[in-house]
Amino acid sequence: MHRLILMRHAEADARTPQGGGDIDRPLSVRGRAEAAAIGRALAARGFKPDLALVSAATRTQQTWQQVSETFGEVPLQIIEHLYDADATTLRAEVEINEDQSGCVLVLAHNPGIHQLAVDYLVESAASNAILEKFSGGFPTASCAIFSVDAAGRPTFEGWLTPSAL
Repeated sequence: MHRLILMRHAEADARTPQGGGDIDRPLSVRGRAEAAAIGRALAARGFKPDLALVSAATRTQQTWQQVSETFGEVPLQIIEHLYDADATTLRAEVEINEDQSGCVLVLAHNPGIHQLAVDYLVESAASNAILEKFSGGFPTASCAIFSVDAAGRPTFEGWLTPSAL
């Protein structure tokens, strides 16, 4: 893997569908638009994933549908245990899949996706200015992009948020 994209799902409806739970919440209209915009922004910057690891939640799968329209066919793994996963679980999934693709996108939930991004920033000795960007949280439909060296060490490459597009 030479690049890792950590993405939080886009904005979901506040209400759960009748008979469903949190895992079943769909994207809001705004969430669909934000996800599509982030997909276009990733593509415009040349950040096309070769593999997408996506939580089993409805909102993450719908986010991927919107994002992936820009990329065409990308191998997809929908992974049950990424739903509401902590940073340790997300990191383990990255490590399992790191040799399968050049660019891996992980699409999951807060707080795990935010914590994993911060962990990678701290491990790579990111500047205080970069760490400050992440102190306010990880907004919906946002992406933290890392380049990964041959030893598997991530280095911060970029931060995309819907509000910055």
